[in-house]
Amino acid sequence: MSLKLQGKRALITGGGAGIGRGVAIKLAEEGASVGVLDVNLEAAQDVASAIQQAGGKALALRVNVTDEAQVAQATLEVEQRFGGLDTLIPNAGIMLLDRDTVATELDLKTWQQCMDVNLTGMFLTCKHGLRALERNGGGAVVITGSPTGSLGCAPTYTAYSASKAGTFGLMRILAIDYVKKNIRVNAVLPGTVNSPLVTTLLEDPAKRAEYLGKIPIGRAAEPREIANVIAFLASDEASFVTGAAWYADGGLSAI
Repeated sequence: MSLKLQGKRALITGGGAGIGRGVAIKLAEEGASVGVLDVNLEAAQDVASAIQQAGGKALALRVNVTDEAQVAQATLEVEQRFGGLDTLIPNAGIMLLDRDTVATELDLKTWQQCMDVNLTGMFLTCKHGLRALERNGGGAVVITGSPTGSLGCAPTYTAYSASKAGTFGLMRILAIDYVKKNIRVNAVLPGTVNSPLVTTLLEDPAKRAEYLGKIPIGRAAEPREIANVIAFLASDEASFVTGAAWYADGGLSAI
C-alpha cells in the first residue's frame, strides 16, 4: 500500500482533540512522523501514545500558541527530533460560545482572546514553521479555517467569524510569498464537526436540529473526514495546489 506521507515530518497545533486529533492520527497512518502540540499536554500525550502504539512516530509537547517563545521552541524540538520539518498544520483554535456575540454587545476581552488564539496563534505557528520548512528546502502548510471566515453563516459569533476571516487572508498572502521557496500553503474550511469545540452547542437538541438543518448533507462531519482532506493537501498528490481554500462543509457554502 502506498502511503501519501511516507517519510514526511509534520507538526500540528491543537492536536490533542477534535479535528487536530483526527489529523495527527491520519498523518501518522499515511507514514508521517508527527509532532502533536496542544495547550493540554495530557491530551497531546494521549494522541502521541495512540500513534506510537500503532507503530508510528510521534512527539507530544505542551504549547500555548499565543506565546511566541513556546511556539519557536516547540517547532525547533520537533524539527530536531525528526531531522527536519516539511509538513505544517496550524490548527489550534477556540470558539467562545458563551461570550461571543453581536458587535455592540461584545466585550474587548472576548474579542482579543479569540484573535490571540485563532489569528495571532496561527501567524506565530506559520512564522516559525515556515522557517523550518525553508531550512528543509520546501514543504506544505495546511491551515484550518472555517466557512464563517467567508460567509455570514454564524450569526452573533462576531469574534470567531472575524478571526477566521483573518486566517483566510493569511493563507493567501503566505501562498504567494513562499511559492518560490517550494512551499505550498492551503486552507481547509470545515463546517460543523463532532468535536469538543462545538460540544455544548450540539448537545442541546433544539440547537443541534437548527444547526444541522442548515447543512445540505444533513449531518455534522466526523474529524476523520476533515483529516482526509488535510492529508491530501499536505501530500505530494496536491503538488499543483496552493493558495486554495477547500470547503469541507457538507454543502453549506453552496447555498
